[in-house]
Amino acid sequence: MKNLLLATALVPIASLANAACAPDYSGVTLTVSTQNGPFIASALKTAADSWEQKTCGTVEIVEFPFSELYPKFLTAMSQQTGDFDVIGFIPAWVPDFAPFLSVMPEEMQQGEDWQDIHPVYRERLMSWGGEIKSATMDGDMHMLNYRADLFEDEANKAAFKEQYGYELAAPVTWDQYYDIAEFFTGSDAVDYGTAEAYRRGGQQFWYFFSHAASYTNNPNTPGAMFFDPETMDAQINNPGWLRALEDYKRGLEFNPPGALNNGSGDVRPLYAGGTVAMNIDWADSGVLGATEGAIAGNVRTAVLPGSTEIWNSETESWDTFDTPVASPFLAFGGWQLAVPGDSENQEAAWSFVAEVTSPEVSGQAIVTANTGVNPYRLSHYENLDNWSAIFTPEEAKSYLGAQRGSLDAENVALDLRLPGFFSYTEVLEIELSKAIAGQVEPQEALDAIAAEWDKLTDEFGRDNQLAAYRAAMGLE
Repeated sequence: MKNLLLATALVPIASLANAACAPDYSGVTLTVSTQNGPFIASALKTAADSWEQKTCGTVEIVEFPFSELYPKFLTAMSQQTGDFDVIGFIPAWVPDFAPFLSVMPEEMQQGEDWQDIHPVYRERLMSWGGEIKSATMDGDMHMLNYRADLFEDEANKAAFKEQYGYELAAPVTWDQYYDIAEFFTGSDAVDYGTAEAYRRGGQQFWYFFSHAASYTNNPNTPGAMFFDPETMDAQINNPGWLRALEDYKRGLEFNPPGALNNGSGDVRPLYAGGTVAMNIDWADSGVLGATEGAIAGNVRTAVLPGSTEIWNSETESWDTFDTPVASPFLAFGGWQLAVPGDSENQEAAWSFVAEVTSPEVSGQAIVTANTGVNPYRLSHYENLDNWSAIFTPEEAKSYLGAQRGSLDAENVALDLRLPGFFSYTEVLEIELSKAIAGQVEPQEALDAIAAEWDKLTDEFGRDNQLAAYRAAMGLE
């Protein structure tokens, strides 16, 4: 009787303990996987701490090198191993992953938090086949970062105008970008003009794509940047792509030594540490420069340079525009989270995804150095209180304005999303690396890529690839 009374007395206490878990996922352990940290993985760990406190569940973060994510995730999901409850990956892999992913719960697809996600991410990058299969946890695009102390220096401004005939300011064309890079390289103010990533496997091809968008993303031929949207013939060896590759290779003259070995992670400290006047990168450079670099207070950001000439693949000629057309490239598109269909903890997994992407948790991640999380919610651009912790008002205005301006640009260029993306980009980087190293001529490299891309398209099924490509480009 004594034991029975004791057990009865303990019931309310246990109930109160579970009541503190909302929702209650006691006994549930989620396996969440993404690339090796600190980028993205550190943000997931922070969110895991808050989710565990709220739900009494447990999160185990499993990290792999970026190059291993695609095969590990695809193999596990296609073989229904149930190894992962949540995966962090890139939008380009959605076409291959979609058949194995669960659909986001309806309740997450409505309300203020849902509407707060920028439409480009919410309507384009999180959807495949008419279903929401993933959640954006990071907004990504390439931007130009530059140093205000150098660009606003009166002596630099006078010398630049005398040499080039126009005012020193954030470049709006790639020709201006290279003038500025040349001007600062070896100057008294700084050692090198710019920094970009050139290493194979170091996210090299996205840097190349950012150059190419300005010369190939023609507003008169929507969706024709990578492939012909009617035939699915590769366009990567046309004159627009050739000009982009010649530009990209030319930039090596103004990069620090060893640039061929630099990935995106190497480009950021070169800018933040004051070694270069500019760089091309995701928004991470701005946060790093403002919080851990030698240029705090002087971080400035701009939309990528554009062009007054864009190749028209239909007329096979250059279209000329009166003013430079900005074609900001949504490189990478931002990390996404999804719940595999073979997860035994789908409800808890989506609950964790909601925690990571909530305005409160994501609002802190975007202002924390080395999380790799960049703005993607409207509130991220509008809530300046968070940004005051790391940026001066001038830095915040520039940083947020460039990102919002890129997303809202009329001729914004979407990244490639296609079944077999991994195969297409692997072929691309092999030949691209040869070209920038001077082993083959640029046109020869592009012709080889185009031939391999057409071969891959036929192997995957040209009609299926065409339908997927048109959907990814926003065409009917």
